[in-house]
Amino acid sequence: MPRGRLASGAWAVLAWLAVTAPASAMPPLTASPEETARIQAALPAAALVKPLQPRRLLIFDLNVIYGGHGSISTANTAFTLLGQRTGAWETVVSRDPAVFAADSLRTFDAVFFNNTVGNQFEDPTLRRNLLEFVLGGGGLMGVHGTTVGFTRWNEGAKDDWPEFGLMIGARGAAHGAGDEAVVVRNEDPSHPVSATLPAEFEANDEFFRYGAPYSRDRVRVLLSLDNAKSAARQGIERLPRMREDDDYPVAWVRNYGQGRVFYCSLAHQPKSFWDPALLRFYLAGVQFILGDLPAPTIPSAKLTPALRAQEQLGWRLGVEAYTFHRFTLFEAIDKVAQLGLPYMGGLNFQKVSASIPKNLDPNLTDDEIQQVRLKLDAAGVRMLTYYYQNIPGDEAGCRKVFDFGRKLGIACFMAEPAPEALPTIDRYCQEYRIQVALHNHDQQASPHYWSPEALLRTIAGRSRWIGACADVGYWMRGGQDPIAGVRALGDRLLTLQMHDLHALTADGHDVPWGTGAGQSEKQLLELHKLGVRPTMVGLEYSYNWLESLPEIAQTVGFFNELSLRTAAGGKP
Repeated sequence: MPRGRLASGAWAVLAWLAVTAPASAMPPLTASPEETARIQAALPAAALVKPLQPRRLLIFDLNVIYGGHGSISTANTAFTLLGQRTGAWETVVSRDPAVFAADSLRTFDAVFFNNTVGNQFEDPTLRRNLLEFVLGGGGLMGVHGTTVGFTRWNEGAKDDWPEFGLMIGARGAAHGAGDEAVVVRNEDPSHPVSATLPAEFEANDEFFRYGAPYSRDRVRVLLSLDNAKSAARQGIERLPRMREDDDYPVAWVRNYGQGRVFYCSLAHQPKSFWDPALLRFYLAGVQFILGDLPAPTIPSAKLTPALRAQEQLGWRLGVEAYTFHRFTLFEAIDKVAQLGLPYMGGLNFQKVSASIPKNLDPNLTDDEIQQVRLKLDAAGVRMLTYYYQNIPGDEAGCRKVFDFGRKLGIACFMAEPAPEALPTIDRYCQEYRIQVALHNHDQQASPHYWSPEALLRTIAGRSRWIGACADVGYWMRGGQDPIAGVRALGDRLLTLQMHDLHALTADGHDVPWGTGAGQSEKQLLELHKLGVRPTMVGLEYSYNWLESLPEIAQTVGFFNELSLRTAAGGKP
């Protein structure tokens, strides 16, 4: 069939247009009537989950220098019809880079780069808009050739925007035959996205073998090639080794900041988009990036039985940066990775690194903030929370803090602002979709937030984007029952800053969880009983500052054991 899945006469018209008009002015490619009928026959009847709100998906299909895959038109039609049939989203197809202007981009929930090869656009403002869209919680999807998007195709696919490769999860397009016969293994059959597929299946397509930055430390692999079974299917002794580790993923998910990312290489041939099983898989992937299908993204290399149990429970354990505030942020990131944890918090008075001897705060340059993102990504660690003590109530000051939070990709500020600043802060929470959890010290230092009752009075009438960061260490030192406090806050508990103390006195100091007087297990089980899932359960260890790693590791072990037991339905 002619290239572009169009009749030969129609393709000749498009070829003429490509010479006489800019690509962005050409009409969107669509499938032929015969292919459209095949797609319609294969579409699932309903969405996997009901959308939380009306959703909009932007499909961008511009190729630069490279002529484009013949499956692009089929995918445009398939995803448009898939959204219409299921009612899960509305689709807009474009190849005009102007669609990435800030006012335009904010009207979408997710962007799908449809087999895009080459340097789609070089405008730094448009690139920044896309980056911050993803970091701030927008969805990003790619298929097949998207791993060489934003490269100089006529210069050997030289990378022109490395951070796009990080976001999508890989670079490169090394491959065998365009219809290579393989066996695909479903590595995560209980995952909400890949649960739509069998444990393994045969496929014929052009399968890429990716290069850096692909790593199982960064992405959650869903599908991969079974090398031995694929070789047997091809009648050869072994597949050619294109990577030292012989690891050839086919599909994965990840987070980049708050953004949800889904990629699948099964898109070289148009037939992928009238395959009923693959359409269900793609439906799951799109509902994930749109924000309607919750799905875990802890990188594959970090996964342990305990972390899988925590995914099941909705518990996310991270080290609060104050635990390691006598080290630089980069040293703290390394320690969190050493502990095997995928999450941490940030702190506005911690130095970034030896090479960036500045505080982690909104005065950092964009290049310095990018270095923080790259360090976190290389370690496979997400910064879920960030402590900024006094978010200002004026418009300019508040926006500066929230812009910084979006560039870091954080989900929740922990702060102690003046109560009169809360109306402004609440508006920015809703605009940026970043929570603010109000942190407590003792009654003298935090008169409006020191107890659950005081905090709830202060936030009465505020949106659900504002809640509590419960520092239970201060509760216990002040004679408050942490279990009663968790119960009183309920779903207004956005982050839990956990401690166990050697004694319930004003000078009680931290000890590993489960070894002191703080009833750590009962606190966590109360969370589970209430169905409260904080953005992060923060491990803040404020003792033995320079040599605390063994005690922190013991705390992580306690949490992991409790997670396994609780997820299995075990009794305390």
